[in-house]
Parts: sequence; structure tokens; C-alpha cells
Amino acid sequence: MPGPPPDPGLELLTGPSVPDILDAALTPARGTLLGWSLRDVDHRPGDRTTASYVARVAWPDGEREETLAASVSVTRPPDGPFVTDGDRFVQVWRFPFDPELPGLAAACFPSSVGDLLRGLGLPPDGVELRVVSYRPRKRAVVEVVTERHRLFVKVLRPRQVRDVDSRHRVLTAAGVPVPQSLGWSDDGIIVLAPLRGTPLRVALESGTTALRDPGELVALLDRLPAEVAGLPRREPWSAHAEHFAGVIAAAAPSVGPRVRALAEAVSSRLAPYDGEPDGEGVVPTHGDFYDAQLFVEHGVVSGLLDIDTIGPGRRADDLGCLLAHLSVLATGPFAAAAGARSALTEWLPVLSRRVDPVELRLRAAGVTLSLATGPYRAQDPDWPQSTADRVDLAQRWLDTAAAGASGGAENALMRLS
Repeated sequence: MPGPPPDPGLELLTGPSVPDILDAALTPARGTLLGWSLRDVDHRPGDRTTASYVARVAWPDGEREETLAASVSVTRPPDGPFVTDGDRFVQVWRFPFDPELPGLAAACFPSSVGDLLRGLGLPPDGVELRVVSYRPRKRAVVEVVTERHRLFVKVLRPRQVRDVDSRHRVLTAAGVPVPQSLGWSDDGIIVLAPLRGTPLRVALESGTTALRDPGELVALLDRLPAEVAGLPRREPWSAHAEHFAGVIAAAAPSVGPRVRALAEAVSSRLAPYDGEPDGEGVVPTHGDFYDAQLFVEHGVVSGLLDIDTIGPGRRADDLGCLLAHLSVLATGPFAAAAGARSALTEWLPVLSRRVDPVELRLRAAGVTLSLATGPYRAQDPDWPQSTADRVDLAQRWLDTAAAGASGGAENALMRLS
């Protein structure tokens, strides 16, 4: 049976039309495109595709490397100029002038960041900036270092920032070690203090687990205050297995039938857990709990990042998310691979005693499937093979769940290459 037809939005932003699209944005600003490469792709089949590019541009005052981005959608964009043929809407922009992140430009120039610091009562002496991350249309983080302070400016869509600030303040008041919010602005900026310690992913590069007791991970989640469970519920990554299968199939049609069958199996096996009566098994959760969000110091957890996603859920959601990320680290060409393998070996039995072990592995399978979209999105050099490897890993998690988390199946999973 033939697969689905190619997605026109994906083709438009990754195919031969790209130079024309980028030129349309550069020419009015007196820029000339000299070359480009794809930086990342966020594809949502049937809805919207966003891509960013590393471009070499000739300006009147010389050549520079620029980050450009474009988005094509079937609905009218909420902000910024666009062009349309009546069926699709296309936007193109140059970093940091993202139409859905109006605060980003102010976070990327020392003069405007200096004004921001003065508004917080902090001296702006010797401002230095480093862009930590940028996801077009979604968010960005900029590290700010002055002669006396270090902090982070997080840029969100404006409608999100008040709520995120409130969540930081609620968790700080409850004694959860999250970054302290120093203030926010209507254009989507929130200023955060740094955390103590080292990111767990960096700590894992030592080849050890970096934690004296994996029970600390559960204890940290148990410290989330009860009012978190009263926030709007956000479905966990594992609940979107079929969506992510569609994303993978669009990028790599050869694995389409297999990945769709895998996603269907994950969804059907999780249905009894997600269909439990309201309130049963529901606890405060982080929503995106994994190694890059955790800081450690002296063998204990010292901090928790990115609490935008906190809300009600199941404990296995967070723990399965952590295990999925560790398994991807353990099987890939990462500096933390050996440490991640050690962590999986030591932590999986402990975490399996804290929640239903079958549900835990099903959640890990679903999250691993979501992570299989990463190599294409980030345009890794060997993304087809990396995608297939992560699909294989998701299957292995599903197989251990199907075996009832028995020792033999577990050993097969733990023999990570």
C-alpha cells in the first residue's frame, strides 16, 4: 500500500524553494543570500511546519552568518507579516525578530538588557550575552553575565509569561529548588536566577550516576506542592505517541508502517491507565522530567529547571520520561553515554518499585518515540539511522512492558550498545 503523499509544507521549507523564501526576507533589507544550511525542523503534519537555517549573508557593511527562520501553516499566523496563496500562510524572519517572541530582540542586545537590569535594580556593568537555546516561535534562553551577577533571560510567547512566573513563585515558596523569578514583562520576558550545582547530563559525563540515592528523584517530585495538581492538565509525552509517529513517518516514510504500529500498541496499552477514574493516581508532576532539567551537587539533587509544564499527572509520566531520555543517551554517540548506562542499571529497579513497572516502561516507550523525532528536527548528519535506532529503542521498552518487566526482557533492554 502506498504511503501518504509528501507534506507540501515540509517540502516547501526543506526543498529547492528555500533560497527563494530566504531571499524574499533578505532583499528588502539589502541582504544577499550567499549560502544556507538547515538548522532544525519542527513539523506538525496537517498544521504547521517551522524551519530555521544557518545562512551566509552579504550586507552593505560586509558578510555575516545569520539565523533565519520560516513557517508555513494552514491557519493565519497570530502575529507578524505573512504572505498567502489562500491555502497556506508563510512567514520568514531573521533572528532575533521572531514574530511570536516579541521580547526576544530586547534580550539579545546589551543596551536593552542593560535597561532590563536597571529595572530590576541590578547594575548593568559589563553586560555579556550568550544565546543558550532558541526554538523558533516557542522560546529562547539567553545567559546574561555582568561584573557582579549571572542570570538567565527566558523569552516566551507573551500570553504564557505571567503564568510561568506564578509557577516559579509557587514552587519557590514551597521550598522546591527551582530558579527564583526576578521579574517578568508583558512582551514575554522572565528573568531567572541561576541554580546551584551541575546539570545532571554534564555530571553523567564522568561515567558515574552522579546521585548517591535514586530515591532522591522521587523525593524531589514528592515535594511539588499539592496545588500543582489543581493546575490545567497537560497530556504527557507518551499520550501523543500516534502524533509523533506521524511526524517520523513524514520525515522517514520507510519506517512509517512500523512506527505507526508501534505507536498504536503504546497507546492501546496505556489506555487502561489513562482511563482510570478522575483523581485516581493523579499527583503533582513536572511534565518534562529528564536529565537536562536536573542539577546535582555533592551527590544530591540541587535544582529543577523548566517548570512551565508542571501540573496534574501520574508519577510514572515523569519517571518514564527520565528513563527514556537516559536510554537515548546510553545508546547514542554522547559523552554521557557511560554514565547514562550506569544510571539505567542502578535506577530502573528502584523506580520500578515506586510505580507500576509495566506502566513505567510503557511511558518510557512513548517518550522514546517522541525523541525519535529529534534527529531529523535537529538535522543530525546521520538522522535516518539515528531515527531508526530510537524507534528500535522504543520497541525494546514496549517489549519489556509486554513481558511484564520480567528479568529476561529487562536484560535484553539493558544490553545497550
